[in-house]
Amino acid sequence: MEMVKRREKKVETGEADGFGNDFLGLLINAYRDFDEENRFSIEDLVDECKTFYFAGQETTNSLLAWTILVLAIHTKWQEKTRQEVFEVFGDQNPNSEGIAKLKIMNMVVNETLRLYSPVAAVIRKIKKEVRLGKLVLPANLEILIPIIALHHDPQLWGDDVHLFKPERFVEGIASATKYNSAAFIPFSMGPRSCVGMSFATTETKTALSMILQRYAFTLSPTYVHAPFPVITLQPQHGIQVTLHPL
Repeated sequence: MEMVKRREKKVETGEADGFGNDFLGLLINAYRDFDEENRFSIEDLVDECKTFYFAGQETTNSLLAWTILVLAIHTKWQEKTRQEVFEVFGDQNPNSEGIAKLKIMNMVVNETLRLYSPVAAVIRKIKKEVRLGKLVLPANLEILIPIIALHHDPQLWGDDVHLFKPERFVEGIASATKYNSAAFIPFSMGPRSCVGMSFATTETKTALSMILQRYAFTLSPTYVHAPFPVITLQPQHGIQVTLHPL
């Protein structure tokens, strides 16, 4: 609300000729819309900000944190990923063309998404009665889909399901899941899958590339493993690593 008020004040005093063309600016425009039918309430504005913060910030933060953890533990994979980053970018900042070429990093990120999905479960509401296998699901029923349970199912992934093995994804997601599209759904699936999937993974790979170009890192002995789902999957006691400048 303080950010909203600052922008409104700048318009009122003539410092700015609009509320801005970023996401918050668009929301304020909707909040101040002359048409009552299109106008946002202040509750709508705040809720939209919360949604974008959790969906766009917390999820990526969670994925990056867990990726750092697994690479701090599995230093051979860290070195493989670092070598790939230097082969593609050298000491230059990452770019979108290069990000698409990072095959090893893609395997690492997918395996991290499998083991530590930022969103542990999603809820779907049945719009009309539907048959699902032998079950008949009535309208208005809510179904919880436990993503993290699917990702840790030995029947889908094998007896080594709890191990960090990026090589599962060496031939892509379809091959890793034996063409079962519901076995790997870190961003959900179908028409309501996450619209920010590409952005989140690109953002994570960009940040990770820049870290790997500058540091090697190992897990601190003070780290206590306690994944804890609070909207997103968080390390309850944080993730402590030791950075070694390259």
